[in-house]
Amino acid sequence: MPSPAPTATTSEPAPRRPLSLAARSAITTGFVLAAFLGLVGVVMSVAKQQTALNTLQDQLRDAAITDIITHTDVNRDGRLLPPDSPPQKFSQPGSGLYAVILGPAGYHWESTSAVGHDFRFLKPLPVGTDQFAGPVDTRMGRLYYYARGVTFDSLDGRKSTPATIMVAQTEQQLEGENAVYRRTLALWLSVLGMMLIVLQLLLLRWSLTPLRKVASDMSRVERGDSDHLDSQYPLELTGLTERINAFINSEREQRTRYRHTLADLAHSLKTPLAVIRSQMESANEDPARRGVLDQVRRMDELVAYQLARAATSGRQTFAAAVPIASHAEDLVQSLEKVYAAKNVLCEFDIADGASFHGELNDLLELMGNLLENAFKWTRHHVLLVVQKQPQPGRIRPGLLLSVEDDGPGIAADKIEKVLQRGVRGDERVQGHGIGLSIVQDIVRAYRGELAVDRSPELGGARFSVKLPPE
Repeated sequence: MPSPAPTATTSEPAPRRPLSLAARSAITTGFVLAAFLGLVGVVMSVAKQQTALNTLQDQLRDAAITDIITHTDVNRDGRLLPPDSPPQKFSQPGSGLYAVILGPAGYHWESTSAVGHDFRFLKPLPVGTDQFAGPVDTRMGRLYYYARGVTFDSLDGRKSTPATIMVAQTEQQLEGENAVYRRTLALWLSVLGMMLIVLQLLLLRWSLTPLRKVASDMSRVERGDSDHLDSQYPLELTGLTERINAFINSEREQRTRYRHTLADLAHSLKTPLAVIRSQMESANEDPARRGVLDQVRRMDELVAYQLARAATSGRQTFAAAVPIASHAEDLVQSLEKVYAAKNVLCEFDIADGASFHGELNDLLELMGNLLENAFKWTRHHVLLVVQKQPQPGRIRPGLLLSVEDDGPGIAADKIEKVLQRGVRGDERVQGHGIGLSIVQDIVRAYRGELAVDRSPELGGARFSVKLPPE
């Protein structure tokens, strides 16, 4: 069959399929969970930081009172006497813990660990006041410090000497502890997040099981393995599934009523036409009557063709699967009786489980017309081939059905006319009757393709019908 010349078309990208409900829920839950756990981590880190600062303030205050103030004294002249032997942590250079005493008349004392560092930021404080501050930028790094204004009385109680006691610690020690805490917190929050995500996915899978069951049952109905959605569904889905079942029943009942109406119409038209033709044929020979008789025959053929064309059901979403092999055998047995004089040998090459997803009448019309055409023109041998053509992602496989014979075949220049659209009545009867017109209408109704060429095995005509997967 000659194909039309290709035309330039602009292909548009196919629209992206929306995410599934499970994917949407998983992504949304993941974002919410990540935001929630992140907020929890920030809050806990801030709380830990504040707790660490409070703890550091208490530690520095205790060190100032216990280790410095209690070991500091004054002589009779009111001169400050620093601790003779401060704790070891204030004696080791680079320990990160420093002590400083400021007194009157420029008095300044530093612990051994603070030698060489700059504490010019420290100012004398009034007696009875204290101060916790930090971090303060210094040459030795950032520091947190606690300072307190105190007064020391001489042994005889005659003289009081004011002083400012400061104990400082580097920020590195505090931040090191906080960093360890943050890493531990991040690790456990990540583990907890992963566990919650896995749990959420399991819950989603369990929650969406009824929807997957509906989709599975719908696929079974579309494949023809079931007539209805017949499982038990949750209350929220019962209304939906009942309406789908009602729609399926309504579609089938309407199709049945339509076919019955067409059958009644066929009987109503064929009977008067048969009476008229009978009377015309029994009447005397008259050229005028012969013309009327030809028109009556033409009307009879047109009625048969148009009714067969209108009765074609076409592609259906909820069509049952009709096995092909058994019906092919019944058709061939009937044709062998009609063409018994030819002694036709009809062979089958039908794939196991090959089925037609549509109306039985459409299958019988399709195969019947092709086989009858082959029996009419064959010399002795006819071959029926049926192959399944599955495609990933499709519920129903495609179908390839071909009928071949060893007859004279169809000339290449006549193939286009045989399959030409718009030819009706007698134009289609020539050589083949209305059968091929009905076949072409059925194939078109099922969104398929009909091709005619020469049989490579038998040498005659080959009619190939290709129905797409769904």
